[in-house]
Amino acid sequence: MDKQRDFVLRTIEERGIKFVRLWFTDVVGTLKSVAIAPAEVEGAFNEGLGFDGSAIEGLTRSFEADVLAHPDPTTFQILPWRGEVDPTARMFCDITTPDGQPAVADPRNVLKRTLAKAAERGFTFYTHPEVEFYLLKSSKYGKNGPIPVDSAGYFDNVPGGTAHDFRRRSVRMLEDLGISVEFSHHEAGPGQNEIDLRYADALTTADNIMTFRTVVKEVAIEQGVYATFMPKPMSEHPGSGMHTHMSLFEGDANAFYEAGAKYQLSKIGRQFIAGLLKHAPEITAVTNQFVNSYKRLWGGDEAPSFVCWGHNNRSALVRVPLYKPNKGQSARVEYRAIDSAANPYLAYSLMLAAGLKGIDEGYELPPEAEDNVWSLSDTERRALGYTQLPASLDHAIQFMEESELVAETLGEQVFNYVLLNKRQEWRDYRSQVTPFELQKNLEML
Repeated sequence: MDKQRDFVLRTIEERGIKFVRLWFTDVVGTLKSVAIAPAEVEGAFNEGLGFDGSAIEGLTRSFEADVLAHPDPTTFQILPWRGEVDPTARMFCDITTPDGQPAVADPRNVLKRTLAKAAERGFTFYTHPEVEFYLLKSSKYGKNGPIPVDSAGYFDNVPGGTAHDFRRRSVRMLEDLGISVEFSHHEAGPGQNEIDLRYADALTTADNIMTFRTVVKEVAIEQGVYATFMPKPMSEHPGSGMHTHMSLFEGDANAFYEAGAKYQLSKIGRQFIAGLLKHAPEITAVTNQFVNSYKRLWGGDEAPSFVCWGHNNRSALVRVPLYKPNKGQSARVEYRAIDSAANPYLAYSLMLAAGLKGIDEGYELPPEAEDNVWSLSDTERRALGYTQLPASLDHAIQFMEESELVAETLGEQVFNYVLLNKRQEWRDYRSQVTPFELQKNLEML
């Protein structure tokens, strides 16, 4: 770590860095930033940077407000969108109390705790997210809703299109930040795009997602358009998910891989999926944390609504992708409910905790879904044992508040704050009179 600190301090001097932004997130997953002068960085490494944590959503209670931000030198990167005018760098921070204890409500620490539990069992947790978002002409919207930048569809090539330049610029910027991109393409909705980040350990991935959102927003501003990670910005078009591929490694060996097993999926892999399925309703208030998230989950367009798994079945909640011959290291499972607006630190903590619970308790994996689950009737789904994901944020809150797994994984303070925050959002939403109601009822009733 000392070598890494020395590298950071040397780079700041050699590159003429004028500002260093210290980044962290609140419990909702909003990126927070405080800029310090280069001369203050060494002190921040040694002692942390003090600030009032009560000003941050869910971070502390007011009577324990003082916290310290400790920059992680391994996350140092120069921000490419700032260019050569006042070069600026960033580092992610771990938040502690003044006595040096990890702040219980720091989302990054929640994930670190859960990863430590996996490490005690000999596992390293890797994730690979496919992040979808919409490019709109503006953040403003009229009677017909937001206006996308194009009318293209899935994998469309649009000569001279905004999305081409946007994706090219975004990918280059992400690579400059040390974030490897696997794919980028136009998605199914007009103005909808997807950029897939390469596999990394879950903490690095969560940091990368927070950086990714910032890069996408910055490039959009630069190009005169607006990017949104809202789960379902337009009722008539698909929502934006963040399908995440996951695997556990024991040293250099993929614990999900077993040669000769069905789908080359090991017992550990099967138990991990069983854990995800059993606990999916309880973790949905975090993987899908907004009222709007449920418009995506229940709006069709390949969003999973029912708790089941399948081999290469895109209607299932958990999918086991096609096995690549002679590539045992690529064995993985894909969780398809999580959306692009989730707090990645908390969501990945709960997805890992659910899978580990399946392994620890030896959960049995139910039979796979071979049909298109959306095309089945409710009676057929019941007969096959497919329960549904929560149908609303209110429904998800009810599952979460009864969950020992979620309370234990998040810790008391984060658990209580998430519930408090989500209950308030539901109350605010429930009190609204929507255009739908006025259109349907005002003249008729």
